[in-house]
Amino acid sequence: MLDPSVLLIVSACIYLAIGVPVAFALGLATATTLLLAENYPLMVLLKETFTGIDSFPLMAVPFFILAAELMSGGSLTEVLLRFAGQFVGHKRGGLGYTNVVGLTFFSGISGSALADAAGPGAMMIRMMDKAGYDRSYAAALTAATAIVGPIIPPSIIMIIYALQDDKVSVGQLFAAGIIPGILIAVAMCVVNYRVSKKRNYKGEGQLPPLREILLTTWRALPAILLPVVILGGMRAGWFTPTEASVVAVFYALLCGKFLYRTLAWKAVPDILARSALLSASVLIIIGFSASFAWVLTIEGIPQQLAEWLVSMHLSPVAFLILVNIFLLLFGIFIEPLPGVMVLAPILAPVAVQMGIDPVHFAMIVIVNLTLGMITPPVGGLLFVTCNVSRVSMSALVRELVPFLWAHGVVLLLLTFVPALSTWLPHVMGFK
Repeated sequence: MLDPSVLLIVSACIYLAIGVPVAFALGLATATTLLLAENYPLMVLLKETFTGIDSFPLMAVPFFILAAELMSGGSLTEVLLRFAGQFVGHKRGGLGYTNVVGLTFFSGISGSALADAAGPGAMMIRMMDKAGYDRSYAAALTAATAIVGPIIPPSIIMIIYALQDDKVSVGQLFAAGIIPGILIAVAMCVVNYRVSKKRNYKGEGQLPPLREILLTTWRALPAILLPVVILGGMRAGWFTPTEASVVAVFYALLCGKFLYRTLAWKAVPDILARSALLSASVLIIIGFSASFAWVLTIEGIPQQLAEWLVSMHLSPVAFLILVNIFLLLFGIFIEPLPGVMVLAPILAPVAVQMGIDPVHFAMIVIVNLTLGMITPPVGGLLFVTCNVSRVSMSALVRELVPFLWAHGVVLLLLTFVPALSTWLPHVMGFK
């Protein structure tokens, strides 16, 4: 009889190698294992896929997606880019800084790297191209910065992680992501400074007068405050993370329709349709990942791997180095959501046994797997950015190299300075 665990992993690798999308590769691998190993009925696939999405906290995902779509439909992108550009647009490489700052602010609304790259990122690439920047550089900067989307709250991947590890809460992870997200943005600005100085990418215009700055800031303030409303309300106990997502929807509707007055009622059906499609794609990934993880768990793979790691008697530092290498390699081939679904239940308990703070470890996992989105050959964010920028993959990857080095430095800081992840949740009182 074929070993189910070997069959599961080998079939998943084969499906991924022939180009099957990750979600369906995991689902097909599970179905193949159930059919050929004959240990379990095929009904397990349906049951575990549904069980994987049958969760009240998971309802936050479609609502946060809808809130981001409503904000985008309310011309929020232009407001945030104008706000970011007024402070840095006049400097050398100013549009590059505007790209970084604008996407960082937008990530506090979208929670999605792909949404950041396809929305404000695409707009910034066109603006940078017209201003004389190399188009492939603009695309690389956008892709490298867009991964802040899942790290600064609200974040879909953090919600999923909290469902897999009961030692961390959504509130803790939301607070923990703020400093790492800012560090990544700063690192991208440093790379932009060096490249802009070398290539003489000049700024545009001058610093606006104080009155204009205040007016632009006042106009952008409601959009900027959305993450504050979410985190503050959760900390104060006014609502749970799931309820916070519903609050975010009404807040976005209020901003778009009544404050900015750019959201038309006739646009709402299209926004709902796009949100439904995005939510369905995320839930399909979660459902099939859950069935895949169920077979792994029943076959005892997580327990065996955990026992093997513990038997190596690694120090916490050595363990974190090993985990970083493994996650970076794993993230090349697997998207962050299924990666969290499969790996968090395996690695998180081992980290706790070694005395590593669960919030610190969660941020290491999330940042690592998110980096996989800009790591060739599979990085999904690379394909989206190539599509919206119309540059070749080879040109994009060439320009991406210094940004990857910068991400590596940030990852090392997050790994060996736990306070960067744990200080803010502690200060804010999340438990």
